[in-house]
Amino acid sequence: MTKRRTGRIAAAVVAAVVAAPAAAQDAWDAARAEGTHLLMRHAVAPGTGDPKNFTLGDCSTQRNLSEAGREQAERIGRKLKDNGVTIDVVLTSQWCRARDTAERLGLPAVEDEPALNSFFAGRGEREAQTEALKRRLAELDAAGKKAALVSHQVNVTALTGVYPASGEIVVIRLGGDGRISVEGQIRTD
Repeated sequence: MTKRRTGRIAAAVVAAVVAAPAAAQDAWDAARAEGTHLLMRHAVAPGTGDPKNFTLGDCSTQRNLSEAGREQAERIGRKLKDNGVTIDVVLTSQWCRARDTAERLGLPAVEDEPALNSFFAGRGEREAQTEALKRRLAELDAAGKKAALVSHQVNVTALTGVYPASGEIVVIRLGGDGRISVEGQIRTD
């Protein structure tokens, strides 16, 4: 390898290391900004989907947060507070792992939002729920309220194109044209 190539590689590595904290700070700035909302995937719940005997409202029939997931949700709530992110309302999927995540954030009262329910494996209607969520975001924007929205990977991906890790926050904004823009991503672990 030539010295010039080695120098370019080293410069790229340094730029990436320096850019990472800046990008993280930009995401926290976006999270604090007026008109944005925090869309997050529920915290760690081992496995995929739900058992065949899944029943909404019966946590014993669902995939639930692990101990690590419960701790992760609490840690995320502390980080939001430590970074000065003010939340007016917490909306959650009615699945137990999402509700548990939402409650463990330690933010304002948690409200069920069926539009955030998982539509994995045909359990819901992707298009209808995504449109309903956009309407809810428009209502929140009109009221000047910032929301934390706790949902599932498939819902986050349908709305934003982002495939989030467990507990990852995608900072979003609803445009006047009804489109969602991704303003930043926050991984808290």
